[in-house]
Amino acid sequence: MSGYDPWASGGLPYLNVAHICPATRALGPGLRAVLWVQGCCFRCPGCIAPDWIPRRIAHLMTPEEAVARLLAHPHVTGLTFSGGEPMLQAAGLAAVARLARRQRELSIICYTGFTLEQLRADPPGPGVEDLLQETDVLIDGPYVAALNDQRGLRGSANQRVHYLTDRLRGVDFEHTPRRIEIHLNEDYALLVGIPTSEQLAAFERTIVRLPSHRGPSTGAEGSAG
Repeated sequence: MSGYDPWASGGLPYLNVAHICPATRALGPGLRAVLWVQGCCFRCPGCIAPDWIPRRIAHLMTPEEAVARLLAHPHVTGLTFSGGEPMLQAAGLAAVARLARRQRELSIICYTGFTLEQLRADPPGPGVEDLLQETDVLIDGPYVAALNDQRGLRGSANQRVHYLTDRLRGVDFEHTPRRIEIHLNEDYALLVGIPTSEQLAAFERTIVRLPSHRGPSTGAEGSAG
């Protein structure tokens, strides 16, 4: 779509999506679907998803199209938004959350490189407050490689877990052991989760040995690591 800028529009009428995982247990409690947006304003050294940083068009889809893919698995009980930087397409993601919740009771986790204070004082684009209203848990702050403590559902220890509702308040996001999943298709291997350094190294070694020599692709939370 020539001339369309999803970052200026906040992801409406089209989100710019890097990837969707329809079912995982590696990025939050229960069975979750994950949407990673394309494009980030942060370039954190050591980012786990560098391919999703550039502000280029990847896959444009309406919120309705995104919801259809996110809720394809009947047992999904939550959505996780990452990237890229979700708050650059906040209006579109807020619409996704509202539409999805009309069909199913869901918890929503959102990662961002911004702090919650920054988001409220100086939103980076349209729809930020709307997305915050739909979010149950916000994990905020840039990834700092030197503070990666190899635990929890955050990339580094400077990142904070904000329980914006009570829906997931009993879940420990900071100390839970990290787990990853590797999803394979004909073109690539997708690592889903927040890997420890050992897990990431093992993933990269495994990919090199695959017969098709798939290039590694990571699906951990990009804004936070």
